[in-house]
Amino acid sequence: MDARRQQRLSLRMLAVLAVVAIVATACGNGGDTAGGDAGTGGGTIRIGLIPWDEAIAVTNLWQAILEERGYTVEVTQLEVGGLYSGLANGDIDLFFDGWLPATHADYWAQFGQDIDDLKVWYDQAPLTWVVPAYVDDVNSIADLQGKADMFDGRIVGIEAGSGLMRISREEVMPTYGLEDEYTLVESSTPAMLAELDKAYSAQEPIVVTLWEPHWAYGKYDLKNLEDPEGALGQPDEIHVLARKGFREDFPEVAGWLQNFELDGATLADLEVAILVDGPEGKELESAKAWLEENRSVVEAWLS
Repeated sequence: MDARRQQRLSLRMLAVLAVVAIVATACGNGGDTAGGDAGTGGGTIRIGLIPWDEAIAVTNLWQAILEERGYTVEVTQLEVGGLYSGLANGDIDLFFDGWLPATHADYWAQFGQDIDDLKVWYDQAPLTWVVPAYVDDVNSIADLQGKADMFDGRIVGIEAGSGLMRISREEVMPTYGLEDEYTLVESSTPAMLAELDKAYSAQEPIVVTLWEPHWAYGKYDLKNLEDPEGALGQPDEIHVLARKGFREDFPEVAGWLQNFELDGATLADLEVAILVDGPEGKELESAKAWLEENRSVVEAWLS
């Protein structure tokens, strides 16, 4: 083989090795983006959030846990339909507040075949209509009939796209014949809670849509209205949902989530620490403080 031919072959080999090195580097960097670096305690996990209080509390707690163990966490707040769509198409990795089988039934019917149901972490989560305990003579939803003037003709609701509002609008209002007397006010969870707080402070009547678990039951003396017709449905379970392939991409995290569960008292304590006692806008810092004080609870999930 002459020297010129040897030189050409050497140059070709160097070019091939350069391409291989570039590809290998690109593949290695993929472990630091969504999709993860399986089993190494690294990678980016994208968590979807709806502004329900248990979702805010649990999402911030798991962000604190995951970041402490070397993961990058990106949290995106979405309305519930967009969140289920994001899970189904792989834009979101995890969602901690799937209310099934009833509250999010429409979204599950549309997207559930493309979503992985990882874990039930809370198994008794009823939807409720609530009045303050000082409101006399109103003990069931049926008792609201003929009393619209007492409540200014308003049932104060939350986000329009939520399952609670759909069920309230499509099931509860017609079942109890309330459409002609009351307006089901589309609002937001923070706005509803602000109205509840204002009315409670003034000892005025108010009806709000709510759910359990919720820290409001600890802060205020509230009365769940009986639902003799069962229009609100049976209590749901709260699920951790994931995109397809999450278990394979993040087996360590998926294993931790299999152990994750909270009872009502512990969840209430977490919610109060983050959403009531903690400073507004510092939810992650409050979650980290709760984590530090409750290591034994969290370590049981991570074993």
